[in-house]
Amino acid sequence: MAKVNSADVGFEKQIWNAADLLRGSMDASEYKHVVLGLIFLKYISDRFEQKYRDLVAEGYGMEEDKDEYTAENIFFVPQDSRWSVIASAAHTPEIGKVIDNAMVLIENENPRLKGVLPKNFARPELDKQKLGNVVDLFTNINMKEHGDSKDILGRTYEYCLSMFASAEGKNAGEFYTPSCIVRTLVEVLKPYHGRVFDPACGSGGMFVQSAKFIERHQGKINDISVFGQEYNPTTWKMAQMNLAIRGIEANLGEYNADSFLNDRHPSLKADFVIANPPFNMSDWGADKLQDDVRWKYGIPPAGNANFAWMQHMIHHLSPKGKIGLVLANGALSSQSGGEGTIRENIIKDDLVECVVAMPDKLFYSTGIPVSLWFLNRDKKQKGKTVFIDARNMGTMVTRKLRELTEEDILKIAGTYDAYVEGQLENEKGFCAVVTTEDIAKQDYILTPGRYVGIAETQDDGEPFEEKMTRLTTELGELFEKSHELEAEIKKQLASIGFTIK
Repeated sequence: MAKVNSADVGFEKQIWNAADLLRGSMDASEYKHVVLGLIFLKYISDRFEQKYRDLVAEGYGMEEDKDEYTAENIFFVPQDSRWSVIASAAHTPEIGKVIDNAMVLIENENPRLKGVLPKNFARPELDKQKLGNVVDLFTNINMKEHGDSKDILGRTYEYCLSMFASAEGKNAGEFYTPSCIVRTLVEVLKPYHGRVFDPACGSGGMFVQSAKFIERHQGKINDISVFGQEYNPTTWKMAQMNLAIRGIEANLGEYNADSFLNDRHPSLKADFVIANPPFNMSDWGADKLQDDVRWKYGIPPAGNANFAWMQHMIHHLSPKGKIGLVLANGALSSQSGGEGTIRENIIKDDLVECVVAMPDKLFYSTGIPVSLWFLNRDKKQKGKTVFIDARNMGTMVTRKLRELTEEDILKIAGTYDAYVEGQLENEKGFCAVVTTEDIAKQDYILTPGRYVGIAETQDDGEPFEEKMTRLTTELGELFEKSHELEAEIKKQLASIGFTIK
């Protein structure tokens, strides 16, 4: 048997490496449902088994009473779905069928999970020996909560989501927003309590980070109500599992649906809207929605849904509600298709509270830079907007991917907080508080660089003539050294019979 791992080993990567062996000829988009499904199955089994043992210890014979579990928001796991049954079948040819059957039985016992769980483990292209090895790994890893190392499976689920996003690249935007972007939105909005809504919720990352924010500030997760909508059916299922694994009660609609054409929360007025809608989406159904009540500030162009998304969110906002959303930078300045007029009307209504220009390479799906927009129906600083230029922030974690650090995120949130309290001093090249009148002078363009300016360079005290003399001398020495190296390379090549032509 494999060595039992403790909760603080950081086994997310170990699980990912083992799960990656399952891939075979399958695409990442296919086998992620196998991996995430197993994580979820182990999660609900662990929680059930812990409660089951508690009931046995009480001695009243209530351990098979479904109500004892549902009363504590624990999924009831029927006998043939329990992990012990799956573990015992790990190295049999029927392991795939055993897992599929377990998923079916769990759905039958728990209406919230109906139609959500993956049931494709028996398919021929999934190597059953490798599947059994992964089941073994899950069996031998302690996944219960230990002290400060909480939410082990939730962490693992989130880690695997990020790794699948990396593997899928361009298609990752459908289900995953990098956690540093979500964290920035959440740290600025501070959704302590009330209704939280994401109309393009993907795998539910906005809600997970909101819950983490509440935990960090000693709040209660029950103080927020979660509402979401997702168009892609498999992504909608991932979100349901992701939230269930976190213990987050959520209303994502009875099924996946298009937010524009089939709004599943028509009467919702949210206190916080947090979203990363698809960038520059075309063919979003504009021809069917020309007279829609949501287009208070202007009819969005058929070829780009950016301002359709924004107005959809504003429509769902409570009288004191706030929005934090991610948009491609074109929305800051575009004048085509009436977008300039819509942006102008939203600014004139004093909704735009903060705009943050983000660095490039933050997304797995695209290298383009984006901006964060924060809108507020009840701004404390009336008639003003704060602009933050964060384009120089972040650290490259791979050749193609950048992440904001904890320090970066807290600096952005702290700058916003200081602005709200009227204590922010403008910093050239980074932040500026600007009146609506001054924004009007810029034709209602919201590009932060226009307002924050360029950071002043520090004078090092060295006179220009002296500096140029020193630098040109150093450059000459480098050139001389390069000629010496070039001659040596030619000499060594000639010694083995090769000549540079």
